[in-house]
Amino acid sequence: MLINRAYRYELDPNNIQRLSLAQHAGVARFAYNWGLEPRIKQYKNNQGDERFTDAMKQHKLLNSLKKTEFSWMYETSKCAPQEALRDLHRAFQNFYRGLKSGKNIGFPRFKRRGVRDSFRLTGTIRFHERAIQLPRIGKIRIKEKKESYYNGRILSITVRRRANRWFVSVIVEENILDPQPVRGAPVGVDLGVKTLATLSDGTTFANPQAMGRRLRKLRQLHRSLSRKKKGSKNREKAKLRLAKMYLKVFNIRQDTLHKVTTYLAKSHSKVVSEDLGVLWMLKNRRLARAIADVGFYEFRRQLEYKCGWYGSELVVVSRTFPSSKMCSQCGHRKKELSLSEREYHCEQCGLEIDRDLNAALNLVAVSLPETLNACGEEVRLLTDSENLLRAASMKQEPNIIPDSMSKNV
Repeated sequence: MLINRAYRYELDPNNIQRLSLAQHAGVARFAYNWGLEPRIKQYKNNQGDERFTDAMKQHKLLNSLKKTEFSWMYETSKCAPQEALRDLHRAFQNFYRGLKSGKNIGFPRFKRRGVRDSFRLTGTIRFHERAIQLPRIGKIRIKEKKESYYNGRILSITVRRRANRWFVSVIVEENILDPQPVRGAPVGVDLGVKTLATLSDGTTFANPQAMGRRLRKLRQLHRSLSRKKKGSKNREKAKLRLAKMYLKVFNIRQDTLHKVTTYLAKSHSKVVSEDLGVLWMLKNRRLARAIADVGFYEFRRQLEYKCGWYGSELVVVSRTFPSSKMCSQCGHRKKELSLSEREYHCEQCGLEIDRDLNAALNLVAVSLPETLNACGEEVRLLTDSENLLRAASMKQEPNIIPDSMSKNV
C-alpha cells in the first residue's frame, strides 16, 4: 500500500542559516502576495469567473522579471516562489469549490511578515545522522537523531517558524504492507468537554485542557504585550513570550490527540464515532472556548488516516442519531436532556448510568449486526455492554485512565 507520511523535526540552525531560512520565507511570502494582487483585480472585473491565470504562467512571468526588478530573489531557491504560487492557485480552487458546495471557505488574503512564516522546497533533499541538507541552504543540524524510518522517496519539505523556532516537515512516499485486520472488539467513542473521550468498554481519557489551564497566564501575557510601545524591542520580547505559550498549548493538545487516536486505531477492529456539528456547537458563547480547546475536528482527522494505516474500521454515525437521549438498555428515548444532567436516568427500565458511557454504548450498538430473538423481534447485539450496564446499575465507577497513564498510550 502506497501512502504519504510526514515526519516533523525541529531544526537547530546557526545565525547564518537562520538568516537564510528567513530569506526563503520572505521570498515565498512576496511571491504569494505578488500573485494575489492581479488575481484580485481580475476577480473584481470578472465577478464569479474562476478562469484565472494558473500557477505556471505566473511563475514564468515572475522569472522574466527577476533579472530586472527582483534580482535579490536569486539568493534563494527557485522552489520557494514556485511552490508559493501553487499554494495561491490551490487557495482559489478551494474558494470556488466552497462557493459551489455552499461552504464558507474564505477568499485568499495577503500574508504578513512574521505571521506563519513558511516555505516549501523540492528537489535534492538528503538526511544525515543529525542533519538535513536543503537546496541552496545547505546542511542544517536537527535536534533529534534521525533513524532509518522510510524506504520510499522524499516528495517535499516544508519549513515553518513558530515562536522563533524552525521546524521541518518531510513528506515521504512509502510503500508499506497491507495492514492486517485488528482483532480487538468494536468500541463506541463519545467525545466531550469534561472528558475527552468515553469508550463503550468503560475506559475514559481525561481532557488535558491545554488552553483552559493556562488561560490566566495567557491573559497576563496579552496585557503585557498591549502595554509595550509598538516597534520597541521590549514589545518583540513580549510577543515572543506569548508565542511560546501558544506553541506549548498546541503541543499539549496534539500530543494527547495523537496518543488517544493511535490507541483506538491499534486496539479495536471497529471505532464508532459521532459526526459532530462543531460549527453549530461553537455558537454557544459559554462553551465555545472549551469546545475549541478539545479539537474535535483534529481528533476525527487523525482517526481517519490511522484506521487505514493499522487495519481498523472507522464508522461515523449521523449527527441526528440520539445517542445521548436514548437508553442503551431498553431503547427508550427522552424528549429533553439538558447539559447539566451528567447521569442518565431511564423512566422506563430504571437504568442509571453515566451520560457519556450511555452514548458510547448506543454508538457501538448501531454498528453491530442485527439478529432476531425468539419472538422474532430485531435486537442489536452488544459486546460487553451487559456487564457495563450491570456495573452502572450498581453505581460502580468505570475504568478511568489518568493523565499519568495516558502518556504511555
